[in-house]
Amino acid sequence: MTAKSLEEQYVLREDRDGVAWLELNRPKKLNALSDAMIAAMSSTLDDIADDTSVRVVVISGAGGKAFSAGHDLKEMMSKPDQEPCEVLFGACAEMMLKIHHLPQPVIACVDGIATAAGCQLVAQCDLAIASDHSRFATSGINLGLFCATPSVPVSRAIGRKAAAELLYTGKFLSADDAEKLGLINRAVGAEVLQAEVENLALEIASKSPASVTFGKRLLLNQVELPLEQAYALAAKTMACNMQEDGTRAGIQAFIDKQPMPKWKDRS
Repeated sequence: MTAKSLEEQYVLREDRDGVAWLELNRPKKLNALSDAMIAAMSSTLDDIADDTSVRVVVISGAGGKAFSAGHDLKEMMSKPDQEPCEVLFGACAEMMLKIHHLPQPVIACVDGIATAAGCQLVAQCDLAIASDHSRFATSGINLGLFCATPSVPVSRAIGRKAAAELLYTGKFLSADDAEKLGLINRAVGAEVLQAEVENLALEIASKSPASVTFGKRLLLNQVELPLEQAYALAAKTMACNMQEDGTRAGIQAFIDKQPMPKWKDRS
């Protein structure tokens, strides 16, 4: 593939060892989430959802300066009326929901700034590891635009009080502070970021895909439920998980003190 054709692709994908590595590819625009970028990511996520060979997804941003600086403000201002704005933000929300509904866990690999919808994307991913020089903000408030859609996953990731301060002030969080609040799993040196993310992705990919899929769905759904309903859903999930042949084989291998079976891809 030529350098020019690579530049024309908004999302680059490379699959290896059960992990789909996705890269937002607008480095000159700080990987802003334009209409085309959102459409490309949505299409890629649709493909991955149906790809049973993919066990984990990693999302990063090209260029080293930004994971994503959020929506393309110049594009937004070219169509500022309410209807096209609703179409844009609706498409972005739909793309974020595809991450939520994806059978595979998604890891954000953050190197640089993640602001507004870029911060939203980090919060929406199931896990996140960032370089220690990365910074995070829901900075729309500084421009007179409250980061409403980013507030949805951010408030769920770090809690209402911490999210309120972030959203009302637009201030930047360091990677260390983002880790303390739970926006990311951990901050690491930039020189080891790729290795840290790969190690985590491969560790998850080595587990039973069916069990991980059951687990992701339960983990995301039970959080918003009352305690009794959460336990009921969890009990049903475990019972369903037990019906998997691979699960029974794994438990029997443990009982018999035998090696774990080779996990099959999702059916």
